[in-house]
Amino acid sequence: MEFEGKTAIVTGAASGLGKGIAIELATRGANIVVADLDEKIASEVVASVKATGSKAYFCETDVTEQWSTDGMVEEALEQFGDIDVLVNNAGVWGAPGYTERSEPSQEDWQATFDVNVLGIVHSIQSIEQYMSERGIGKIVNIASVAGRLGRPGFASYAASKAAAINVSQAWAFKLAPFGINVNTVCPGLIWTPLWNSIAEWRQAQNEMYTRSTPRQIFEQTVAERVPLGREQTAEDVGKAVAFLASERAKSITGQALNVDGGIRMN
Repeated sequence: MEFEGKTAIVTGAASGLGKGIAIELATRGANIVVADLDEKIASEVVASVKATGSKAYFCETDVTEQWSTDGMVEEALEQFGDIDVLVNNAGVWGAPGYTERSEPSQEDWQATFDVNVLGIVHSIQSIEQYMSERGIGKIVNIASVAGRLGRPGFASYAASKAAAINVSQAWAFKLAPFGINVNTVCPGLIWTPLWNSIAEWRQAQNEMYTRSTPRQIFEQTVAERVPLGREQTAEDVGKAVAFLASERAKSITGQALNVDGGIRMN
């Protein structure tokens, strides 16, 4: 197994994409640090990782705070000795109550940048000295195809994901001399708790959606926007992350890979 004996930190790993990424890396042999705020839900991911035969450790982490990501790295090293991979997956669509707003509030802009952008910055800043001194490391940041093109609606989310891509490129340049690869994965349409809340927001803002369930809204969006005609999965994203975190991608850095069924073609 390509990650046997290696350790990966996955932020926002308690559900959705983070859970899928953590389990995919675990099936390939990686020990997983499940970094999240919700220990109850995260305990299920820890159990799923252990069921693959890999080791898992829950670390309560608030990526909006530098001291918290510093502690995340320290705990990971205490538990497993080394850290080989950092996956910055934690993300939000807006501040609490955003489904009730037609446009993002100041609080929504702040929340999306605090988590989706500064969360990446904090985690990288916490680990970059360790990886640089070691002379090896893989960092994979999770953005979104929403960051590829501005659209009406919740511009705060799309802008934060565009910033995530840019931040990844900045650190790819900075860390390349130390043998560290920094890349981004841009997921498309994936049925997760986050997308369920997006569908609920659409229901609240547009009468045409009031008779549809969140899942039906999601399926309609897939049919309208995905050339391949099918939704993407957390496993799809996990496989892309595993590739970029492996030695197969040792010559790839500063890139943003769309896993979206063709929604955005570069």
